[in-house]
Amino acid sequence: MNQTFHTRILLVDDEKGFVDVLANRLERRGIEAVKACSGTQAFQALRKADFHLVLLDLKMEDMDGIEVLKIIKKMAPELPVIILTGHGSQAAAEDGMALGAFDYLTKPCELCELFEKIQQACSAFQPDKASGDLTQG
Repeated sequence: MNQTFHTRILLVDDEKGFVDVLANRLERRGIEAVKACSGTQAFQALRKADFHLVLLDLKMEDMDGIEVLKIIKKMAPELPVIILTGHGSQAAAEDGMALGAFDYLTKPCELCELFEKIQQACSAFQPDKASGDLTQG
């Protein structure tokens, strides 16, 4: 099957099983998901390609998500980042938002809620590049 993607997301999480499942679900909705299992892999991916959005876990082995967020915002200040983590706290959410994250969701979250946030972020930051309604399908 030849699928045309309109939105490219960098999915940064060290839980490989979660990343694989979420990437498949995103791709079924026409979103290209590039997987990175560490902060280092995320930076390498950002140097190689343009993305519309980053979905970022907070707790990873090589560095925590807040540090990754700080570096992403230096590399690509306009790139929206949604923090998606199972290790969240109110303080971590506030830190992420203060550093420029678009939003913060805790795992598990409803897929329709995640797609809605992705669409909002892409539309707010790059309206000409965002795909259509991601909440359908």
